[in-house]
Amino acid sequence: MTARDAVPWLAANPSAPVDVLLRIVPEEYDWDIVTRLVRRTSLPPEVGEALVTHPDRRVRAALSDSPQADPELRARVLDGPASDAILVACGPLPYRAPVPPLPDPAYERLLNHERPVVRHETVMSAHVPVHVLAPLATHEDPVFRLAVCRRLWPELPEGVRASLLDDPDHRVRQAAALNVMHEDAERTAWLIENLGEQWQLGEVLEKGLLTRETAERMVADGRHPDRLALNPTFPADLAARLAEHEDPQVRLAVSARPELTDDQRAAIDWAVGPEDRLDALTWVWRSRGDEEVLRRCAHSAHTWLRRSAAMCQELPEDCVRLLADDEDVAVRLLLAERHPEAPPELLYDLYLHGTHRAVEALVSRPAFPSAGLAARCADAADPRERALALRDPDASPSLVERLSRDPAGRVREVAALDPRLPVPRLIELLHDPDLAYAAAANAALPVAEMRALLDRAGVPPLAGDR
Repeated sequence: MTARDAVPWLAANPSAPVDVLLRIVPEEYDWDIVTRLVRRTSLPPEVGEALVTHPDRRVRAALSDSPQADPELRARVLDGPASDAILVACGPLPYRAPVPPLPDPAYERLLNHERPVVRHETVMSAHVPVHVLAPLATHEDPVFRLAVCRRLWPELPEGVRASLLDDPDHRVRQAAALNVMHEDAERTAWLIENLGEQWQLGEVLEKGLLTRETAERMVADGRHPDRLALNPTFPADLAARLAEHEDPQVRLAVSARPELTDDQRAAIDWAVGPEDRLDALTWVWRSRGDEEVLRRCAHSAHTWLRRSAAMCQELPEDCVRLLADDEDVAVRLLLAERHPEAPPELLYDLYLHGTHRAVEALVSRPAFPSAGLAARCADAADPRERALALRDPDASPSLVERLSRDPAGRVREVAALDPRLPVPRLIELLHDPDLAYAAAANAALPVAEMRALLDRAGVPPLAGDR
């Protein structure tokens, strides 16, 4: 790795001053640099100005797409070329994470934009604030009404909901009906009749309120028997007829019904593999505020019931402790991911010994242990465990330096990023071809060394400094 290769990591250094950041703003789009700049938690105004007015549209697009970028700055992209409005409308789409909303005037401009695609992308965004979206329930554009149906149904007044259920637009009526199907058998039947083979049919069969007549008709029809069997309102006697179905997914669905005892479940030939992806059972999720239901599921011999209970934050404390030792790794992992009181030792164990890719994210959970890890992990045989020693807030600079010389590259990298690393060693790593990038991102790196790195990389000085 050359000095030039380490430059993009200065863009991620939280201590980099304005002059260093401005020097590395590229004249043309550079993914490595731009991505790190727009994802900074703190972006100096001068640097933000350079990005929002950058001549390369890809730079402005990266800024618009960044969940970390200041909403005011993202909104300013609207002041550029007219074609940039779609960049702001689409905005960030992080996985399972909120995005700060744009200022209200930006939404006003986007929702009244001359291009329909801009208006529609904006209104369909999951990040539009409720106070901006709510008044659009009676908007003349059916796409606006559709967005309100999907996002704000519980908050809408009774009269507005009634109007949307009878909306002249078929898509709006359908979206509204999906919100009430769990308590309205007539709307459920209407959806089944009108959805045909659309993907929502399975959801309706699983979650809609079924009359006996509708249930019998769907059994005869033969479509999605597994989804039918999962529906708590599907008659128990009809479900019993499916207990020996040739499809294992149907048998599994029957075995997980709420009216069955564990002995009755055991009489059905069902199986759940450790890697099988299963959503929370509808009847468990709807009853997650019922402690008795959650206890019954947590103590059940049925894997799916225990997995469903593990997804509920309302799970009682004793059941959390019970499921933390569950034989099914997915139960333990779901508990670790979803429950705020999951034991720290569970997160620690899963991170080190779990095989699912999701375990890597467990270190970011607030409950993941940190205190005491220096003594516990520094001399562990597993390099992933040795790296955890650096999570300890009391890890000494000498330990950080020692781990910066570890035989495992993963451990050396974490140490090189640690601001407790003594500065002489940090500067030494800045010249290490394997770790220069990590040293460049270290907040403890002296500013003089940042500027020297840019000089060695051939990055031109700012115009006023020449």
